[in-house]
Amino acid sequence: MGQGLSCRGSHEHGLFRAVQHGDFETFATLLETHPSLMNHTTVYDRHSPLHIAAANGQIHILTRLLDGSVNPDVLNRQKQTPLMLAAMHGKFACVEKLLEAGANVLMFDSVNGRTCLHYAAYYGHSSCLKAILSAAQSSPVAASWGFARFVNIRDGRGATPLHLAARQRRPECVHILLDRGALVCAPTGRYGCPGSTALHLAARGGSLDCIRSLLAWGADRLQRDTSGRIPYMVALKHRHGACAALLNPTSAEPLVWPSPLKLISELNPEAKALLERALMDANKEREKNILKGSAYSLPSPSHSDGDDDNISEVSETELCCICFEQVCTIEVQNCGHQMCAQCTLALCCHNKPNPATASLTPPLCPFCRSTIARLVVVKIEENHDDIDLDNSVDIDCSKLSKSRKSRNLNEGGGSSSFKGLSTVGSFGKIGGRNSGKIAAENDYVDDKQQ
Repeated sequence: MGQGLSCRGSHEHGLFRAVQHGDFETFATLLETHPSLMNHTTVYDRHSPLHIAAANGQIHILTRLLDGSVNPDVLNRQKQTPLMLAAMHGKFACVEKLLEAGANVLMFDSVNGRTCLHYAAYYGHSSCLKAILSAAQSSPVAASWGFARFVNIRDGRGATPLHLAARQRRPECVHILLDRGALVCAPTGRYGCPGSTALHLAARGGSLDCIRSLLAWGADRLQRDTSGRIPYMVALKHRHGACAALLNPTSAEPLVWPSPLKLISELNPEAKALLERALMDANKEREKNILKGSAYSLPSPSHSDGDDDNISEVSETELCCICFEQVCTIEVQNCGHQMCAQCTLALCCHNKPNPATASLTPPLCPFCRSTIARLVVVKIEENHDDIDLDNSVDIDCSKLSKSRKSRNLNEGGGSSSFKGLSTVGSFGKIGGRNSGKIAAENDYVDDKQQ
């Protein structure tokens, strides 16, 4: 960053160094004596003080610069904005501040034609990714461009943020993007092998977690790239045996998240988290069956003895009346019947989404046969009576549980859907289930087809 031997160059060098190291006192003194330094840039990369502050996470200096009316979308030599650098380096506070200042999320750089969303996904900074997506939803981008189009925005080589996250083994970013509407089966352009889907790229990277998420959101194991390869063949080529076993078209189909259902799209975060966990657990059970006896066997989940004791204690009072194995955690509205998350998801996943209509008929409650309008998490009522908490509480709980179980069983006695679900048993038996750098030139080397 040396700027020459002149007094001006010395001041510039001192300012850039103060910004990089977070020396706010020196920074403020230099700006007070030489206000024009705020608009100076480094000689080669043309980084402004705002770029340097964003890339190094110097939030106090960045705030001072923005308060001084500095353009939040100032460009460096590679046409990168401070927001891109903050997203690239995972500087969440700086990302938030720049978005508050009105930074444009639709700026493309000249390196790979990428936006801040691409960089957050590529480098795996999930908090920055969420912040950018939230800002795009409430900004003019959603109205002018459309939010769904923004989530699936392509870089100069035809890769969406989902493609980049899958290729770089970023499962959390993959999940966030899928949840926000990323197209799971969209092919790439010139990125990687042309025509690759996110599943091809995850198979190439060897990320089991990314593959699990993509399959759970309906990724097609039989879709081919322009070379005619399915993801299974890509995993075999790169010697990812466990990934290949899951992607083998002859293995059991995974359960797919029923996103077209209106009641699923309207789930609150708590209920959604419960059902997503149930889906992933079921698919992991399927994986165990697929990988059983191979060199890629998955370890069994570790349950402590204490956990098993807790399950047996609540089994008398709160067990699901369909599988009789899991605790009731989901309540059906408007009828009020309760089920475990596993059985609820089995009910919703009974029919796969129809690609032609992209919608499903709402499932019926297995107890009363009424249409399920909404799913909520069961509220646990606490007993605040501190007197005689031993025998009286036990008696009351048992009475409550028996009445609830009898209500569920009596109302659903003649229900064919209840009988069908009860014979299925537990849900587990149903599913057979980097730090960033300012320069991104290395992307081309990393992304070349091998």
